[in-house]
Amino acid sequence: MSLIEETDLSDIGVAALTELAGTSRSTFYDHFHDVQELAESACTALIDELIESLSASGRPLVDGGGPEVLVAYFANFSAHARLYRNVLGPQGSARVADRIRRRIAVAVRLGAGTPTGRGTGTGEGPGGFDLYAAFTASALLGVAVDWVQGGCVGTSEDLAAGTWILLSAHGGVSRDPTLKDFARP
Repeated sequence: MSLIEETDLSDIGVAALTELAGTSRSTFYDHFHDVQELAESACTALIDELIESLSASGRPLVDGGGPEVLVAYFANFSAHARLYRNVLGPQGSARVADRIRRRIAVAVRLGAGTPTGRGTGTGEGPGGFDLYAAFTASALLGVAVDWVQGGCVGTSEDLAAGTWILLSAHGGVSRDPTLKDFARP
């Protein structure tokens, strides 16, 4: 984690990792396919903390929540800005970004309850697509990544308030029953 925080992910080689860990290349490859896979594994606890922050206020992200739901989420990005900048930036890990986006989508789906026939609730596999969850997760991750790339200008509270207004205006935080259901039968 400290190496990822200090160095662009694309600049981290297996040799540097194994030297830092005091292990051999063969041991590394016994556990990981590549540096990207290690980064994903290393960031698991941080991702769990990030997803838990979406329920820190005790209110659901959709249908009843408010901007305070997002304050802890953006504060997590701010607290770990250097790491997120390197792991989610242009030279970062698409695997980590996808894992975060999928986990946010699941949190959105579970926070709103998954209406019958709207997919599996996992965001994966047949029937797993949910327009609301996909839109909200992609928007939240995109805003957070751009914010850390830009140096986290402003406060988590200000960013949460602005993001909430935009999500609300575009239907990402409220399930509108008139919109087409994209879940596969």
